[in-house]
Amino acid sequence: MRVDAHTHVFPTWLRDQRAGHLERDTTFAALYASPKARMSTSEELLESMDRADVDASVMAGIGWTDIDLARSVNDYLLKAATDSHGRLLAFCSVNPAWGTAAVVEAQRCIEAGAAGIGELHPDSQGFDLSDKTTMAPLMEIAERSQLPVLVHASEPVGHAYDGKGNTTPRLLWDFVQNFPTNVIILAHWGGGLPFYSLMPEVGRALENVYFDSAASPFLYRPSVYATVAGLVGAERVLWASDFPLLDQQRSLDEFAGQPLTEEEHRLIEGGNAARLLGLE
Repeated sequence: MRVDAHTHVFPTWLRDQRAGHLERDTTFAALYASPKARMSTSEELLESMDRADVDASVMAGIGWTDIDLARSVNDYLLKAATDSHGRLLAFCSVNPAWGTAAVVEAQRCIEAGAAGIGELHPDSQGFDLSDKTTMAPLMEIAERSQLPVLVHASEPVGHAYDGKGNTTPRLLWDFVQNFPTNVIILAHWGGGLPFYSLMPEVGRALENVYFDSAASPFLYRPSVYATVAGLVGAERVLWASDFPLLDQQRSLDEFAGQPLTEEEHRLIEGGNAARLLGLE
């Protein structure tokens, strides 16, 4: 089974009215202010999946700051998931800084069929990921519902890009230690956090943490797949494209050429995500 663990789609009305919503939402402005920033619909994602022979894709939120926009797009993702008959899975977008409202929206989405929570963007959403008091209500509902939480991660070094932020391994390390029993997915290779798993205490703390490869060609050399699999185990790596930022086929072509065993390829390409999201 081939599963893309990290994509983004939007309703047509939002794409068509992009400029009018930039001032309304901080995260949306950070990521999509440039007309060159690609926005696709769920229908276009399905077309891409057909071309690349992808069985299922996770549609993640972007970390909205405007609660009404978040609800509208969450509804769009949930309906797209229902209409796709299992090919698309919706992760609901909430902001922990909303307090009780974040928990209420997460519960609403879970009852409507959400498969996870996220993507969280601490920088643009304005909350402290390492603050246990802030994060606990949302993490409790995620654990109770046995759903993963997807968090944007960024590298402390290297080139800058729109939306990179400062959610680096230092913050992520505190976060995963605060919630050791939650299933957590750290996007974009966790900002390099897997490399610190050579430290025994870090490796032990990452037992319930998965790392996705979203936007990998823009961040690392292709050898990152084998490197991270060797450090944390192939069973905790999720292939992800970050569609439409990156074409699904291009991402798959890069991954296909990596020196991994047949079983490691199977796990990363979709086996891990299928197990994690109940698709098996």
